[in-house]
Formats: sequence, C-alpha cells, structure tokens
Amino acid sequence: MEIGISTFAETTPDVKTGKVISHAQRLREVVEEIVLADQVGLDVFGVGEHHRGDFAASAPGMVLAAAASQTKRIRLTSAVTVLSSADPVRVFQEFSTLDGLSSGRAEIMAGRGSFIESFPLFGYDLSDYEELFEEKLDLLLKLRASEEVTWSGKHRAPINHIGVYPRPVQEPLPVWIASGGNAESVIRAGLLGLPLALAIIGGQPAQFAPLVQLYKRAAAEAGHDVSKLPVASHSHGFVGRDTEAAADQFFPSTQHVMNVIGRERGWGHYGRAAFDAARRPEGALYVGDPETVAQKIIYLRKQVGVTRFMIHMPLGTMPHEEVMEAIKLLGEEVAPLVRKEIAEWEAGGEK
Repeated sequence: MEIGISTFAETTPDVKTGKVISHAQRLREVVEEIVLADQVGLDVFGVGEHHRGDFAASAPGMVLAAAASQTKRIRLTSAVTVLSSADPVRVFQEFSTLDGLSSGRAEIMAGRGSFIESFPLFGYDLSDYEELFEEKLDLLLKLRASEEVTWSGKHRAPINHIGVYPRPVQEPLPVWIASGGNAESVIRAGLLGLPLALAIIGGQPAQFAPLVQLYKRAAAEAGHDVSKLPVASHSHGFVGRDTEAAADQFFPSTQHVMNVIGRERGWGHYGRAAFDAARRPEGALYVGDPETVAQKIIYLRKQVGVTRFMIHMPLGTMPHEEVMEAIKLLGEEVAPLVRKEIAEWEAGGEK
C-alpha cells in the first residue's frame, strides 16, 4: 500500500490576511514539501498542471525535477498532465529527463483535464475534447514503446521514423490514466493495461468499488495480468495532532477554494456542514489525527481496492509550517499504521 501527497501549488488569498504569496515562493515551498515527504518515508508525490493565476504549477515536470536531486526514493509524478492540450513528444521527453535525473522515479499521470483553460491557451478546440486525448495517448504510448517512432493523426503533424530522446531509465516509463469516475475512461485504462488513478473528492468512496471492478474486468478480458495493475485514489485531506483542531485548520482555505470553483461551475455554497459530513468514516474527506486518517485509508483499501492513496494538501493556501507538520505526521505515523494493518489483512488471505 503506497501513501503519498499531491498538490496543485495553490496561490489563493490567505483567508486570515488576504495576502497572496508569489508563484515563486509557492513553487519553492512545494520543493521543500517533496524533500520532507521523501525524508519521512512517503512513497510518491504528485504535482498537478494548471494554467491560471491561483495555481503556480503550469509545468509539473520542472517542479519535480527541482526536487529530484534532493530526494532519494520517493516517486515523482504529475497529477495530472493535461495530455489533451499538450504535445506528447515534449511530455515524454520531459518525464524521460526527470526519470534520468531521479534515477528511475518518474511517472506520468495523464488526464483529459477538469479545468479547461489550457485548451484556448494552446490553440485547441473543446469540441475535440475526447478525440484529442485518445489520439495523444496513442502517441505517448508509442513513444515509450519504441526509440524510433512512426505515427500520424489528426491533431498533430506526423512523425516518420524519428528517434525521440532521452530514453528513460524505466522501461517502460510508467503512464497512469487519471479519471474522475467516468466508466469509459476506466475501461480504456483496463483495455490498455495501464494503472488507474481515481479522483475521489466527493460522495462516498465505497461507491467507486464497481468502477474498480469494471477496470479489472476490462483488463482481464484484454489479456492483462490484473495483479500487476495498481489503482490509486486522490482525495482531499489534512493530518493534525488533534482531529477537531485539524478540521479547524483545514476548513477555511478548503471553503474558499470550493466556493471559488463552485461559482465557476454552478455548484451550491460549500459550508461547514458539508465539510463535517465528508469527514465522517464513509465520507471522502481525510481530515483528522493520524489514527482517524489511517483508519479511513484502510477502509478505502478494503472497500474499493486501491493500492496507492494520495492525499491532496493543502487545498488552497495554508501556512507552510502547518503543511510541513502534516506531511511529517502522514509519513511518520499514518503510513506505518496503514502499512501494518494492510499487511496483516493480506497475510490473512484478503486482497
């Protein structure tokens, strides 16, 4: 059971002071967070791609590369790369470079993009949303499969017997499919035999179990070894010494972000009642002391079958020292609890 962290490198206004830190400061903080996550024994750190003022990480590979030489074992992944509006050749080259710098710890988490600002920025039509992802994923997989590539498609110039470099340390370079819970996307991941990452940020996580089973059936029917296909979840959360204190720390910035995005997307107002409801054992918010968070992760593993859990923190701008303390608690207290109980559970014949 892998435990890790993801971030979008938010630069939202501090809810107490109203101040907004610079993109440069937040990027440096993220590198410090990755280094600490490695030191406390976490397995993976992901940085998400966005192209708007309240997120600093438009180039996740660059952020991860800055941490590569300062870390030893933690895996470094995008979370996600918006492949639909990217050039797969450059994505492959950047993450192959990261793979070399990190001695084989790079991963690509490819998604279609929940935020759509990258499409007009890079000159793509949203009406091609699905077609763009399918075509570019096809090219990305060909790039990792062969040093010399021949390929043609509708939305990019063809490639005719051209070598693409550098080559990664890992063969093949890991590529995950990221999904918000769409049945078509999990079937696609299964048919291709690619690892699956699910964004579980609302409702009841146990409701995602049928999607995981659908993914595994598709993979098995396509002839892939299901036992070798990991499934990850990405959920919001925060760890503190005390459960109620952790909730009070995490709520203000979470509420701000959820209501800003909610106004953009037509959601209802996000208040403390909804926040507290999601903190319940069956909810999708992983906030509390180490024991509380660990038990929710264990429940998710047993009910849904995930083999990697990534907690997204902070959500919005929080004091850097509070985030660093939460990372320490996740690595030093939550992760050992989860690994121990899951190992015992599996030793008893469970999966």
